[in-house]
Amino acid sequence: MKTETTFPSLSEYGLISDNRVAVEAMLDYLPLPAPTMIPRADAVFVTVADLDDLGEWLRARGGTIHVSSAADGLELWTLLTATPLRADGSAVPVRVSVPVPMGEQVMDHIRAAVSA
Repeated sequence: MKTETTFPSLSEYGLISDNRVAVEAMLDYLPLPAPTMIPRADAVFVTVADLDDLGEWLRARGGTIHVSSAADGLELWTLLTATPLRADGSAVPVRVSVPVPMGEQVMDHIRAAVSA
């Protein structure tokens, strides 16, 4: 079986770069934890270390949290948020995720942001 590697188009590279720059600019004035940041054309994906870090993002940017099973006793908690509006009125979607052991105690303000 042979696999083929695909590469983003030049216009996708521009979107990826624009999104990365927008999130980096936001992080220049909002010191939020972002140890791993993966920019894509449709959003920037950030992985944080723990629920405290996710809570910092929630307090600073707001949003909704989705919880999904990540198997082997883990859940993936993902905050759907965005950068502040840019001059053209657009914002970059930001997805901040953290793996959490099932049954872990979660702060009330974070649990309250979980979508139904």
